[in-house]
Amino acid sequence: MTKFKSDFLRTMQERGFIHQISDESGLDDLLAKESVTAYIGFDPTAPSLHAGSLIQIMMLHWFQATGHRPISLMGGGTGMVGDPSFKEEARQLMTVDTIESNIASIKRVFANYLDYDKGPKDGALMINNAEWLRSLNYLEFLRDVGRHFSVNRMLSFDSVKTRLDREQSLSFLEFNYMILQAYDFVELAKRYDCRLQMGGSDQWGNIINGIDLGHRMGTQQLYALTSPLLTTSSGAKMGKSATGAVWLNSEMLSAYDFWQYWRNTEDADVPRFLKLYTTLPMDEIGRLATLGGSEINEVKKILATEVTAILHGREAAEQAAETARKTFEEGGLSDNLPSVEIPAAELEAGIGLLSLIVRAGLAASNGEARRHVQGGAVKINDEAVSDERLAIGSAQMTGDGVIKLSLGKKKHILVRAI
Repeated sequence: MTKFKSDFLRTMQERGFIHQISDESGLDDLLAKESVTAYIGFDPTAPSLHAGSLIQIMMLHWFQATGHRPISLMGGGTGMVGDPSFKEEARQLMTVDTIESNIASIKRVFANYLDYDKGPKDGALMINNAEWLRSLNYLEFLRDVGRHFSVNRMLSFDSVKTRLDREQSLSFLEFNYMILQAYDFVELAKRYDCRLQMGGSDQWGNIINGIDLGHRMGTQQLYALTSPLLTTSSGAKMGKSATGAVWLNSEMLSAYDFWQYWRNTEDADVPRFLKLYTTLPMDEIGRLATLGGSEINEVKKILATEVTAILHGREAAEQAAETARKTFEEGGLSDNLPSVEIPAAELEAGIGLLSLIVRAGLAASNGEARRHVQGGAVKINDEAVSDERLAIGSAQMTGDGVIKLSLGKKKHILVRAI
């Protein structure tokens, strides 16, 4: 194992962030002797990033914490094309208005991880690549930039080969994405003296393209660092739960549901996730990693609370933990449980159980809801229900004026009348 001199690479190594580095010794020397600028790009494909992006956001966090300047690059330009890397089919194209709306929504998350108000040398920057990409002259771009790219080499990248091996069409539009991303690196190097691009391991080919383009276009030496693409111990993709994406924006996923996602971490993943997703000291993580048996559940609560505290704030994280304690350990209700509001008139008339399950977000369809009921997983006010034709209404309201709808042991929704 390489013994790094720079605080940043030592931190990345001990916490498990490193998959590949383009020039270990060169990057380590640079980071050890001066403050460096690095970036990670985020394409605005939705109004929120999800938990799968957290490993990259945490890399930027540690980059700043060890004395360097991070750039969170918003893909206002590249988002108009869409990254085809390892995708089975082309992304749906978005309008400029949708892209701008998504960027505005995504931006709110980053201030929880990065300090944009520090001094000019190490204050984080948020930049939109639309600044230079949307104004490009096509013919000049082809002549000045496109001539440096070998189609033969581009076809050799795994991200492209995987798509072609499946005989899925790769449009000329998508094929240009890697050129645009490489050009981003060069522009950031020229404008902000950015020397390092980081990203997931699926971005390795794109980042190396940027380094090569920079060399051809006269930048200083550029570097690449990628993190491993994570799955859980059971093989599930990070950032996905049984009910959908684990969004980072609170209006798309509550702090409580976010906390629950991490509380449900598989035992084998707990030490690794403590290193990657929290800022707890390594000696404390080492102590927690030795705990087993029933104590592992307490460690999972610590993991959930620490990850949630960074994103949603300490108060919201502790409130989520207390809500879970009341719900699962005392069997009671808490006003902080997620809720769904149903018009009072509908509840007076009675709403079908399957429809209610879908509207509460516990199933994607009536068919899925029916399977949950038939499997004995659904409860109303902690009482199992087996009649899929049951109508739920005001008769089921508790003295607190709510109906507690549960799926399994860990998912609870309060139904409220409006």
